[in-house]
Amino acid sequence: MNRKRSLARRTAVLAAAGAAALVLAACGGDGDSSTGHGSHGNSSASAAASASQGQHNAADVTFAQGMIPHHRQAVEMADLAPARAQSGEVKELAEQVKKAQDPEIRTLSGWLVSWGEDVPAEGAMDHSMHGGMEGMMSAEDMDELKTAKGTEFDKMFAEMMIEHHNGAIVMAKDEQQNGENAEAKKMAGDIVTGQSAEVTQLQNILDRL
Repeated sequence: MNRKRSLARRTAVLAAAGAAALVLAACGGDGDSSTGHGSHGNSSASAAASASQGQHNAADVTFAQGMIPHHRQAVEMADLAPARAQSGEVKELAEQVKKAQDPEIRTLSGWLVSWGEDVPAEGAMDHSMHGGMEGMMSAEDMDELKTAKGTEFDKMFAEMMIEHHNGAIVMAKDEQQNGENAEAKKMAGDIVTGQSAEVTQLQNILDRL
């Protein structure tokens, strides 16, 4: 597996994403929004309801539409851990990822519906975006992860999830800087905090393998 994909390409992608977020923020609109991340989505319903009460702009829409497939892939990766991981810590962290991100997918989807925006379809659309969004794994990467087992899986999972989380952090920071909706910006802040901590934990696991 080629885990050393071009840093230059990745840097260019991140720079382009930041520029795009600034352009989108400049042409913002009106709307709604809601919920946080640290609570692991305990108030998804009330969050979706409050979404229709606040303002939102194009950056908020981009954040929600991008984070949904991003989270879906993280959950897909985490779903592999119970049967394929050897490390108990990897299995626990994978479950932690699911518990945090599944409710957020529902909340983000609720915001988009309340804003009259499209919710990204599952399946084919998600895979079409791989490689074009910060930290997303390619179909080839996912196939390799699905065939790995034991320590090999643990190492691959940690490497891939670090990259994946770092991509989400970039997206969340763009939302913090350019978004308008208070609840969306709160979720973005929680993602930065929560996933940064998980990156540290994943790196510690990787260092021991």
